[in-house]
Amino acid sequence: MRKILVVGAGQSGLQLALGLLSHGYEVTLMSNRTADEIRSGRVMSTQCMFDTALRHERDLQLNFWESQAPKIEGLGVSVAAPGSWAEGPAARAIDWVGKLDGYAQSVDQRVKMAGWMETFAQRGGQLVIHGAAVGDLDYFARTYDLVLVSAGKGELVSMFGRDAARSPYTEPQRALAVSYVHGLGPRPEHPDYYAVRCNLVPGVGELFVMPTLTTSGPADILFWEGIPGGPLDVFNGVKDPAEHLSLTLELMERYTPWEHVRTAKVELTDAGGTLAGRYAPTVRNPIGRLPGGGLVLGVADVVVANDPITGQGSNSASKCAASYLASILERGEKEFDGTWMQETFDRYWNTAQHVTKWTNAMLAPPPEHILNLIGAAGQLQPVADRFANGFDDPSDYENFFYEPEKTEAYLASVTTGA
Repeated sequence: MRKILVVGAGQSGLQLALGLLSHGYEVTLMSNRTADEIRSGRVMSTQCMFDTALRHERDLQLNFWESQAPKIEGLGVSVAAPGSWAEGPAARAIDWVGKLDGYAQSVDQRVKMAGWMETFAQRGGQLVIHGAAVGDLDYFARTYDLVLVSAGKGELVSMFGRDAARSPYTEPQRALAVSYVHGLGPRPEHPDYYAVRCNLVPGVGELFVMPTLTTSGPADILFWEGIPGGPLDVFNGVKDPAEHLSLTLELMERYTPWEHVRTAKVELTDAGGTLAGRYAPTVRNPIGRLPGGGLVLGVADVVVANDPITGQGSNSASKCAASYLASILERGEKEFDGTWMQETFDRYWNTAQHVTKWTNAMLAPPPEHILNLIGAAGQLQPVADRFANGFDDPSDYENFFYEPEKTEAYLASVTTGA
């Protein structure tokens, strides 16, 4: 029986550990927190997962909350008219909803990771509560057939060097602020189904609104992404959750008043229901070399960390875990050497590169052909639907998003019915 160590108990680490366990591997999982500490702690992300990622969970029978979490059937885009907030609340220039082919869902990671950790232990995995350092891994690399690092923050990440060719940004491109709330009213124009709402405020930032399932039941997430140094970049140093929510609502009133009208009865889900921070989107080299010469393989956002503007973090983590699981199973009894590690990452990068390209494009000011595409989606439902479904399969954006010629040809084909 091959012995594998997974360091980090997030979406990718837990999904991979549970997948390996189901195939008869001897798996040790290291987490710096217990399930109870995770469950009672602060929110960790926004984690809206689309159809492909959800199917990876179903394949491993880990979709424990699927019947309870809101089924998100649409993805809406609104764009504030540039400069319309100078004299008062912003006005909408664009507003549409694309329908998803398969529904999306968001389950608070405090619920999911705690539940999965308990499942891992119940299914015979060895759970170790310990914040691993590089020195620990130096020892473990000699006692395990493979060490996987899926802890995306802290000292361990420093083992994986930045891939400058794939990382155009060296600084954070957005200041992030999240609030989990109860009491948000429905969108009056689309009250009959759940949708993620992407509100773009040119030159200022973005507000995302999405249904979720949290520790206290169904809720909604209000998520600001502010351009650093701009009017949304005001959450740094805010420790009081009530003040965090108040700031969130004030900014909504000015920049997205059509969303603010839903907030009359809003309150935080719990004292841990806010989160703020920022990080530079980075692709890293996938192999970490330990002081003793051993090699470890980075997983998910350890090696590909994108800005959350495209909502891909948990999706990418799920897809990475599924890809790595397939590579490990195919390896059989052969050594997990450096060549195999690089090939395993490259296989995942075939998918991940599309996420990174799209996310980095969305962080930049949109060129004219993108504005035309987003505007056309308000008049042409097939365009809205295709744009929305790109969140599940970002590789499709290659066909109609990046190059003006392809965008124009696509819009012409929809208009003429060709």
